[in-house]
Amino acid sequence: MVQHQSVRSSAADREIPDKLYFRIGEVARLCEVPAYVLRFWESEFPQLKPNKGGTGQRLYRRRDVEMALRVKTLLYDEGYTIPGARQLLKSESRGKGPSLLPGLDEAPDLQKLKRLRKEMQEVLSMLSKPAEAKQTAAVHPIRSVRAKKLSTDAEPESLFGNPGESSDSGSQDLAPRS
Repeated sequence: MVQHQSVRSSAADREIPDKLYFRIGEVARLCEVPAYVLRFWESEFPQLKPNKGGTGQRLYRRRDVEMALRVKTLLYDEGYTIPGARQLLKSESRGKGPSLLPGLDEAPDLQKLKRLRKEMQEVLSMLSKPAEAKQTAAVHPIRSVRAKKLSTDAEPESLFGNPGESSDSGSQDLAPRS
């Protein structure tokens, strides 16, 4: 299919006349879509921005016509959705190149994948440890310290007051301990 695409795009390049500006009707004929589709694509794809003349008529340059043909190829021939085609064109315009060309930067991606796999295996090994081992390390020391401080025969009022003070001291029970 890639071979078919290159033949099609080179044929599209030959069909575009050598002019400075194209009106929307001419671009619609070149792209074989209605004019309202081109106007819609202008609202969906920021890369497709024709100039407007003094009368308000859209004037497409050659790069705009090529972009319209590229959008048509992505949507109609390659089956992209509008958001998918927008994302692909955005990544191409950022200098990343088309994401459909493999082999340009496989080595960094392979390294990233290996590093990610190693990290995921580490997380898996941490999660697969027995639950009891985790709780003994994190929870039991705190509970054992609290259990030693509280006496079993203490009454509920004495638990909230200061040690050694009676519970009928009034507002002193609410004072913070130092």
